[in-house]
Amino acid sequence: MKKYAGLVEYDGSEFAGWAVQPGMRTVEGTLAEGLQTVLRHPIKLSVAGRTDAGVHASGQVVSFETDVDLEPSVIAYKATAVLPKDLALRRCVEADEGFDARRDAKSRSYEYRIVNDPARSPLRRHRTTYVARTLDFELLQRTAELLRGVNDFRAFTPTRTYHVRFERIVSQSAWERSSDLLVYRLTADSFLYGMVRTLVGTMLEVADGTRTLPSFERLLSGGERSEAGGAVPSKGLTLVGVGYDNLDLKGGELG
Repeated sequence: MKKYAGLVEYDGSEFAGWAVQPGMRTVEGTLAEGLQTVLRHPIKLSVAGRTDAGVHASGQVVSFETDVDLEPSVIAYKATAVLPKDLALRRCVEADEGFDARRDAKSRSYEYRIVNDPARSPLRRHRTTYVARTLDFELLQRTAELLRGVNDFRAFTPTRTYHVRFERIVSQSAWERSSDLLVYRLTADSFLYGMVRTLVGTMLEVADGTRTLPSFERLLSGGERSEAGGAVPSKGLTLVGVGYDNLDLKGGELG
């Protein structure tokens, strides 16, 4: 059996998240079914990040095994041909025998997109969240700066959780603005369940004046979920990349 790594892209609007759920349309179930059609045997997938319902991905990474003698590029082409229009296996490469998309990931990167304007944007409704109220962009930038480094994010994930470690290492955290579009980019070694959407929701409270910057900073030393803000909608969130030591799926080759 050979091990393969794949770059997966999907519009999460009509998926009930990544993980297989009985009777639900999920990314994992749909992708595994497409690969099984092409490779003629059941496929078990390992994934870098298990995205929630409604979350999109342009840089999701999976790994799987097969003994079918097809070029990786042909596997990607044939699988995408049988997949629905909101899901594609954009790249496929042969990986080291022990490679695992989840275990070997060194970082994950997300983007959250907001249309901040008095009038909503119909053309961007599937990939952005609409926020009409006035936001202080400088305060947004300052909240982002506070996240860089090592912090305790227990206030930004549900109280009942499978996580046992709440510290995460954030290497990138920044807001950018282009006209009415605000984009938040965040890279960390790994993420807690619901962490990005709750962080963004709490940042927006600072930016609209309902929360102070010092109160936000205190949450980064640990706290109760009830002390943080509400989670923003999933449709604004996209998994844009996963970092590995020896894998370059964007270029289609192993490094």
